[in-house]
Amino acid sequence: MTQPATRPSVIVDCDPGHDDVFAMVVANHYAKLLGITVVHGNAPLTRTLPNALISCDVFGINAPVFAGAERPLIAPPRNAPHIHGESGLGGPELPPVTRTAEKTHAVEAIIELVRKHEGDGVWLMPLGPLTNIALALRMAPDLGKRIAGISLMGGGTLHGNRAPHAEFNIWADPEAASVVFNYGGPLKMVGLNTTHQVVITKGFVERVAALKTRKAIFAAELLDFFSTTYGEQLGVYGGPLHDPCAVFAVTHPQLFDLRPKRVDIELYGEFTRGMTAVDERPIVASKKGEPNALVAYEPKSAEIFDLIYAAVAAESAPA
Repeated sequence: MTQPATRPSVIVDCDPGHDDVFAMVVANHYAKLLGITVVHGNAPLTRTLPNALISCDVFGINAPVFAGAERPLIAPPRNAPHIHGESGLGGPELPPVTRTAEKTHAVEAIIELVRKHEGDGVWLMPLGPLTNIALALRMAPDLGKRIAGISLMGGGTLHGNRAPHAEFNIWADPEAASVVFNYGGPLKMVGLNTTHQVVITKGFVERVAALKTRKAIFAAELLDFFSTTYGEQLGVYGGPLHDPCAVFAVTHPQLFDLRPKRVDIELYGEFTRGMTAVDERPIVASKKGEPNALVAYEPKSAEIFDLIYAAVAAESAPA
């Protein structure tokens, strides 16, 4: 399994973040990457933006990069230095930033790129807090009808990570998540129940490092740092590569069991704010229970890692 039969047009909205970098790499290799929009999340925007620019340089990604929201719609900003380091990309020595972001704000860029490429069927791929996407949907009410869909990494069907029932991306901006899950069009949710089965091994890190190119060494150092910090939290080496899975849910959907489910965002609970309430009941009693998302289950992890490896190993993205 290599390239999809048709490479979809995508906009990656991210908060780099180790796993975000690999999502950028696979989106550049297996899709038509129209742009990268950056949001607060794993680190403040002052970190995630240069991280995106540096990653584009290292991996030869030529898509334009746009700076977006610095904070959630309502909640205070929240970051994850205990996993990603203070810079958001702990591990390798980060080179200086040599390219600049576009002047257009990320939210405006999303709207403009979708309208420009509407005939191509653009997928939005948010991999961090959903602030940029929610703002774009609010600013341009027609946007939801112009896109092919949204494929996001966030939430889960079982448990959270930053709270007992809330995954970080949803927990960081639940109000934005509620806007996105209720936009009314195709939506794929790749949550912790799936991504926690796509776990980096020492063997994979060594396999990538053995390529001995600049980008492969950079990638291996990212993978090792991410796996080590997860190991410090969980007691076992190996970080889950969450974000590439949201890309593969569009480029290689056969890698997952995608099931129609009703998903609502909990906004008020003292212990459950940011929870993705996935209705797993076989029979629901009201229209409110009608599915609004395809939720990913049962990933084919070995194939996912082979595809990531191929993207890192490639000399350049397909034309």
